Amino acid sequence: MARRLERIYKLARSTGCLARFVVFGSLITAKHEPGDVDIFMLMEDNLDVSQVQGEAAIIFNHMAAQNIEGASIFWIRRVAALEGKQATLEHWQIKRNKSFRGIVEVVDDPQ
Repeated sequence: MARRLERIYKLARSTGCLARFVVFGSLITAKHEPGDVDIFMLMEDNLDVSQVQGEAAIIFNHMAAQNIEGASIFWIRRVAALEGKQATLEHWQIKRNKSFRGIVEVVDDPQ
């Protein structure tokens, strides 16, 4: 799972448009055998998905990402974060039953 997550993160970064990368779901819980990787990506407004080439294009197609990468990937551009980027990220902490799930944001090491 860690290699899968790292690969997806690198593919997202390769676009030059990754603003925020958040992992949620069973991967960040105490579950012994998570079934997949759940990811939310906030992308810069200048992302043109039609211009994304190669393997990186897979992560912007939900079904392809699920089938090929074993990941549920959700993404939006900053402009679609109507209540702001922080509120949008916090939205991913709320489950359907209104309880909270953990989320982990992946950030680059500044060094």
